[in-house]
This record gives sequence, structure tokens and C-alpha cells, in this order.
Amino acid sequence: MARRIAKVVTAGLLGAGAGLAALLIPSRRVKPEERERRRRLEVNAKGRMGSATITDFQDGLVCYSYEIGGVEYAATQDVSTLAEFLPEDPGMLIERPAALKYMPRNPANSIVLCESWSGLRFRPPAIASELNDPQRPDQLALH
Repeated sequence: MARRIAKVVTAGLLGAGAGLAALLIPSRRVKPEERERRRRLEVNAKGRMGSATITDFQDGLVCYSYEIGGVEYAATQDVSTLAEFLPEDPGMLIERPAALKYMPRNPANSIVLCESWSGLRFRPPAIASELNDPQRPDQLALH
């Protein structure tokens, strides 16, 4: 009988120890933000190029439409974590063309912006001012 009690107590302590370890060891579950970052980078690396039209921009979401193989798609991408790659007034992008990348096996899986590529067509102010710099005649002026 004492042996059975010792086994139950030992099993209980091992279970409690495992539960405590699970709480203390950081979770290996991938956070949604990291999963989205990985998706963007994969589409950038493996995707095909296409053309899109920006249809709306609100609250860090860029909406765009495009056509692949005769099928029209409308998509939204959360670009709130990529604010440094956006113009000061993202509303200027609405109704303008953009490049996109999409996965060939799933054309609905697409992006217009990621950490290492942008399909948004605008000139950041630093580049535009550099191109118009009269001290740099090697650069083309924008008119």
C-alpha cells in the first residue's frame, strides 16, 4: 500500500513539474505578426509579378485589385508594420497602378509591399529631392 501511495505521489510531482516547466519555458508557437512577415517574404522570394490597382487605403490596410488568368481578385494587405516604406500621405496611392507579387499555385496569396520589395509606385521625398538637386547634373530632373 505504501508503495502505491509513493507511485501516486511521484506521478503527481512529475505532472506538476511538467506543468510548471511548460509555463516557464517560452512558447515556440509563432505569433501572427511573425507568420505574416514570413508569408510576405516567401511571396516575395517565390512569387510571380503582376499589375494591380490600389483601390483604398485605411488604417494601415492597403486594398488592391488585379487580374490573373482572366480571374479578377480583390485583396487587402495589412502594411501597418511597414509604415517606413509608405509615403507620408498613403491616400495618394489610391487609384494608382502598383506592381504585385503572387504565388502561382494560389494567386489570391499576393503582396504589394514587404520588407525587401515594394510594388507601390511613388518617389520617397529623399529620392525625389536628390533627383532634382542642381548640384547633381548626373541625375535626371523630374518635372
